[in-house]
Amino acid sequence: MRTGTVVERSRFLCVLEPVPGEAAADDVVAAVRREFPDARHHCTARVLGDDGQVRRASDDGEPAGTAGAPMLAALDGAGVTDVVAVVVRWFGGVLLGTGGLVRAYGGAVAGALAEAGTVHRRRVELVQVRAGLAEAGRVEAELRRRHAVEDVAWGADGWRAVVAVPAGGGGALAAELAAAGLAPGTTRLSDLGPAVRPLP
Repeated sequence: MRTGTVVERSRFLCVLEPVPGEAAADDVVAAVRREFPDARHHCTARVLGDDGQVRRASDDGEPAGTAGAPMLAALDGAGVTDVVAVVVRWFGGVLLGTGGLVRAYGGAVAGALAEAGTVHRRRVELVQVRAGLAEAGRVEAELRRRHAVEDVAWGADGWRAVVAVPAGGGGALAAELAAAGLAPGTTRLSDLGPAVRPLP
């Protein structure tokens, strides 16, 4: 997502990208710097991780706290994670002052976020479910009624899929299948651990 604004003849371009981690965020920043080498500043903010635990910002030559911090505050205010923002500034000849810079940089990110929209996610547990070929159709139908089913595969040795269940609900899956009339031993469950998925 790219959005631009002009404040007192200075041009601000916000590049906002979803990223899976630090290396991808670094790649976005480097690409923006290469694309706009004539700009005076390439200020950045990033929030990464399932809980937004990785947080970094850079003023890139602007007075301390006037660019990266308000950009990071805009990301925090939107409650987003796994995102990097780069605001490119071309100086227009008018000094904006500390307050003007804070408003311009924070506003550039807030505007890009409003235009981009967000994807809401939830924590889940992933469980691999295996079943024999004779029961597979019934097992899959029952799972799809209640859960997100991923990575379905059929083979000579049977059927398997990965099921996303609510966090903390992995143990309830066997009980759900039993309650649906599937005999014990019809399915084999293996816990694959926690993950984050978009809300349906």
